Amino acid sequence: MNLNKYIDHTLLKQTATIDDINKLCKEAIAHNFASVCVNPCFVKYASDLLKSSDIKVCTVVGFPLGANSTLSKMYEANLAITDGASEIDMVINISDAKMHNFKNIEDEIKKVKQVCKSIVLKVIIETCLLSDYEKKLVCQAIINAGADFVKTSTGFSSGGATVEDIRLLKTICDGKLKIKASGGIKNKSTAIEMITAGADRIGTSSGVEIVK
Repeated sequence: MNLNKYIDHTLLKQTATIDDINKLCKEAIAHNFASVCVNPCFVKYASDLLKSSDIKVCTVVGFPLGANSTLSKMYEANLAITDGASEIDMVINISDAKMHNFKNIEDEIKKVKQVCKSIVLKVIIETCLLSDYEKKLVCQAIINAGADFVKTSTGFSSGGATVEDIRLLKTICDGKLKIKASGGIKNKSTAIEMITAGADRIGTSSGVEIVK
């Protein structure tokens, strides 16, 4: 198992500096991670640092609450792609999920995907806030909208990825979506558990510790 190629090497702290992004990108190159995941303000900088590598630059949209307007998410995605992002992780409107407005969620994802075109779109559903029923209907909305991944968590809510949720998402998605596990994955054994359960990508700020 090439564990390094599962990892989105992530730094989304509010206090991140240019020095931190430099370090993140150097680590990604050294360990040949799948991507770095940074806040939108650092996308262009990270893209310039990684332009001679095959490491992707991922960023977040509507992060971390998902409560932005659809237009603002579309604008964020477009700007990030212009700056060099090759993957977008967007947060759904959690209020819509709790009110069971699944068509609204589908329509919003579809509009962001239209902006992304061939750029990979991962959709963060914040599993810790949803019932299993809501997870199922949200995943169906993501599939209908044509996105590429479902992602468990922002890492900024009350819980992160669990093996049980990855197994559930694997069953629900039935190969129609890839799965990104994120939030609280700090060591190799947990990462392997997530992958064994069905995760195609691991979002973590502990990538170096995991591969070492």
